[in-house]
Amino acid sequence: MQQTSHTTNLQSSNHNLQSEPPLVVDLDGTLIFTDMLHESTLKAFRDTPWILFLLPAWLLNGRANLKEKLAQRTPIAPDVLPYNQELITWLQSQREQGRQLILCTASDQRIAHAIAEHLDLFDDVIASDGSTNLSGENKARALAEKFDETGFDYVGDSIKDLPVWAKARQAIVVNASAETRAKANATANVVSEFPSPVKTWRTWVHTVRAHQWLKNLLLFVPMLAAHQWQSLHTWGQLVVAFVAFCLCASAVYITNDLFDLESDRRHPRKKHRPFASGTVPAWKGVITIPILIGVSVLTAASVSMAFLGWLGVYFLLTCSYSFVLKRIAIIDCIALAMLYTLRVIAGAAAANTEVTFWLLTESVFLFLSLAFLKRYAELRLQSDSGQSHAHGRGYSTADTLLVQNLGLCAGMIATLVLALYLNSEAVQQLYTHVLLVWAAIPFLLFWISWMWLQACRGNMHDDPLVFAVKDGVSLLTGAGFMLVLVLAVVIP
Repeated sequence: MQQTSHTTNLQSSNHNLQSEPPLVVDLDGTLIFTDMLHESTLKAFRDTPWILFLLPAWLLNGRANLKEKLAQRTPIAPDVLPYNQELITWLQSQREQGRQLILCTASDQRIAHAIAEHLDLFDDVIASDGSTNLSGENKARALAEKFDETGFDYVGDSIKDLPVWAKARQAIVVNASAETRAKANATANVVSEFPSPVKTWRTWVHTVRAHQWLKNLLLFVPMLAAHQWQSLHTWGQLVVAFVAFCLCASAVYITNDLFDLESDRRHPRKKHRPFASGTVPAWKGVITIPILIGVSVLTAASVSMAFLGWLGVYFLLTCSYSFVLKRIAIIDCIALAMLYTLRVIAGAAAANTEVTFWLLTESVFLFLSLAFLKRYAELRLQSDSGQSHAHGRGYSTADTLLVQNLGLCAGMIATLVLALYLNSEAVQQLYTHVLLVWAAIPFLLFWISWMWLQACRGNMHDDPLVFAVKDGVSLLTGAGFMLVLVLAVVIP
């Protein structure tokens, strides 16, 4: 992102900056690519959901009171907030030349002072104090009274800043919409603009985590395992079920991302996610969640009520995981394994087929191994980054070896379950050449070992299934596994 020529001209001005009026900077959406009221509300709701019933009462006493109550209950981590680094670089150059910088925000004063202290950039802080909400006209009036002799320049981002820009000597517009830029230019003396981060359709693809939809292909496993692939009706039902699951899963992923903002920002890769980086504002995620859930429910109901019921179980479990379970060591991995397994069970309901004991047992142990693999990869990354704990999780990096052992054991048990299944009566009925099916065991044994080898080498993606579909060795192994099963059926 490049600064405009206006910014360059402003910096190269012949004026002595020490004689310039104070430069007043907004916080939400300007200095940081997020809104602290929204983040405080999300964090408070995540930690104590019942607080939702207190918000209307706090709001009755004014927005400033609401912000103060939330700030008291939700301490922030200013070191990981998504700062506008381009703006900060320019502000630092202004200060180095003697310009007085003032942080002026509608956020609560606790939050404002914490951020100002972290940045060590501002000479003064003006913020909401529990009784006065320092936004719009209130901010404009407060600044006009405080700097009535010297005047001030103002850096802001939203429509609410128009009254402030109108009273300022000069306006600097940051991260603003086209409408805001147009109104600012009509209202004030705009001398510089810092454009918004570029957003494309790919931004929303990342927001809904479309790449994670691959996991929902597990819905097709019961049909394929029961050799019912000839039925076009079943395929149609499963495609609709797949869409319903994808929409529901995206709603859950967005919820997870909104509740995990601080944890994601401390992660080397997750910090680039749309909500963590501030590319997509949190309020848009909050609006998107019920839309996705509503469409998902209607779509699932068109498949069958049994499928809708299992989708509801999946949703409730994944919400429990997001709120509580993922912070409990071991339980979190068991919950992840159950979420994978529920896809298989839901697929059986959509295809109107039975989930056998063997398929259910194989799923539980295989997915438990992958769940531990996911956690192991995260712990390795945290350890390599010099951190002793996985933020927002119930593990320390000292648990890495235990997690590895548990995951490997689960993977080997999954291989054993497959071997025992091949000695069952079900195999005799489904496959023409039972001995040929035994060749599938080495493929599974190799793949589990290969995945753990990649994790030990630090090559594993955070999600093993996403890694597998991008890994040539995994794809070849999967093709070999499927080829063995197909040949065992079609060879006369």
